[in-house]
Amino acid sequence: GLKTNLGPNTWPVVRDLVDQIMVVAEDDILSSTKLVWSRMKVQIEPSAGVGVAVAMSTEFRELAAKTVEGKGRAARVGVILCGGNADPIKLAPALAAAPALPAGALSV
Repeated sequence: GLKTNLGPNTWPVVRDLVDQIMVVAEDDILSSTKLVWSRMKVQIEPSAGVGVAVAMSTEFRELAAKTVEGKGRAARVGVILCGGNADPIKLAPALAAAPALPAGALSV
């Protein structure tokens, strides 16, 4: 998962601009990371898998549907994919054991 501290520079940004924070399970993070590695052939780090797991979750789909309801368009969603901190040797066992898809994913 993500571990960070919110200091005097970051807390005001979160306080003023973030409407909602979603939580995903560790297995969903690993499943999403594994999915991107295997389907997109992009080596992302698990921190990037968090955004993918959220975007694939039932909770997010329901929120997105409410957000664009009646506006005649689909929600636009961007997920930052980064991989600078991914060590494939260390991640391989965890990714091999991860479920194929995160919880709530429709399919791929």
